[in-house]
Amino acid sequence: MSSEPGPLLALDLTGTFAFGLNGALTAVRAARLDVVGVVVLGMITALGGGFVRDVLIDSLPPATLLDWRYYTLAAAGGLIAFALSRHLRRLEPAITVLDAVGLSTFAVIGASKALDAGLGVAPAMLLGVVTAVGGGTIRDTLVRQVPTVLRSDLYAIPALVGAALTVAAIEAGLYGLPAALAAATVCFLIRVLGLRLRLNAPEPPETRPSGGRKRGRE
Repeated sequence: MSSEPGPLLALDLTGTFAFGLNGALTAVRAARLDVVGVVVLGMITALGGGFVRDVLIDSLPPATLLDWRYYTLAAAGGLIAFALSRHLRRLEPAITVLDAVGLSTFAVIGASKALDAGLGVAPAMLLGVVTAVGGGTIRDTLVRQVPTVLRSDLYAIPALVGAALTVAAIEAGLYGLPAALAAATVCFLIRVLGLRLRLNAPEPPETRPSGGRKRGRE
């Protein structure tokens, strides 16, 4: 069973369910899959980042396979998305908020576990991001989409901020439940405000609109 503090564990489990639900809905929209395909992609979204992290830090078997609640909630999210995909479209804003909860807690827990495994500051931050976005990246690759983390949408940046704050708190000897929740909250707010205000990460200059620049003489 997970050793995370109660509130952080509750957020982690909520995020796992939301990732399974949102990942399966993405699979429904992106490809014509049967129930097995939808549920598998939902579970990959929810659990894939943690799998990658645990393999890289040699923590086997992966933590989410040792606690039945994680894979059960991930599978339940996938099944609900498969059965109720039409009805859930009107609830997408709420599902997106829950997805942001998952992104935030996964980034914090991933970074802290990487430091516990003896990794340095930069690798721990990287694995915090991998934990948060890895499952969705694998899912998008399987359905032949450009992964969300590689688009201009603010997704990896909030995870990186949450992981960085977690690492900073641990290195300063201040890490505990309040610090973990604070780091997760900052990540969550950046993600939600980015969606609300339609903020994007910087794009290469040549991909931006020209702004109606007038043509010069030939």
